Amino acid sequence: MLEISALRAGYGALEVLRGIDLSISKEEIVAVLGSNGAGKTTLNVNISGLYPVFGGSIVFDGVEISKLTPEQIVAAGIIHVPEGRRVFPNLTVRENLELGAYRRARERRAQNLEHVVAVFPRLAERFDQKAGTLSGGEQQMLAIGRGLMAEPRLLILDEPSLGLSPLLVEEMFELIRRLHEDGLSVLLVEQNVVQSLEIADRAYVLENGTIAMQGAASALMEDEGLRRSYLGLA
Repeated sequence: MLEISALRAGYGALEVLRGIDLSISKEEIVAVLGSNGAGKTTLNVNISGLYPVFGGSIVFDGVEISKLTPEQIVAAGIIHVPEGRRVFPNLTVRENLELGAYRRARERRAQNLEHVVAVFPRLAERFDQKAGTLSGGEQQMLAIGRGLMAEPRLLILDEPSLGLSPLLVEEMFELIRRLHEDGLSVLLVEQNVVQSLEIADRAYVLENGTIAMQGAASALMEDEGLRRSYLGLA
């Protein structure tokens, strides 16, 4: 579904990603793990077309998308839920959700709103509430729900557990698991290594802009180097 080859990217003269190879198959959860500054968000914003790539290719369903606009990439079905939720605080929950269908699936907005409410019943109770007054967990639900309004073929989740309480982190990963079981392909970009590997099919570990490890999530969970470096386990 998504094939990234020799991707080089960054900001201005600063190269952050130095030759990344990564792939995602249909109906697969792929986790991209790494510490702050490893290049995870840079990967996301380049897939989404927010910055021009320095080199390499990004192919989605056989089409090179690295030169497309963000609007064209959204129209193709790649939906990015950014780090930090980025809801519109002065708009209501309903208005935030409806904006998710602005570029894609607008004609099915009503049906998709019903689907989002079924996934996140708590949002239905707050339809007329300003998004800025929601709790952190509710704002993350709203951000993901807004992404679902566009009927994503590939959903990119950037640090969805960031800033949530341990209980809400558990809820968030269970939600991602359910979305995957419904057939959604997910690129999960996270610092939370253990829970990401528990729900992912495969994973990549980014270090200093390069792939340090990759493989089946279950195998990486048992990798001694990963356990020492990221889990603090002997």
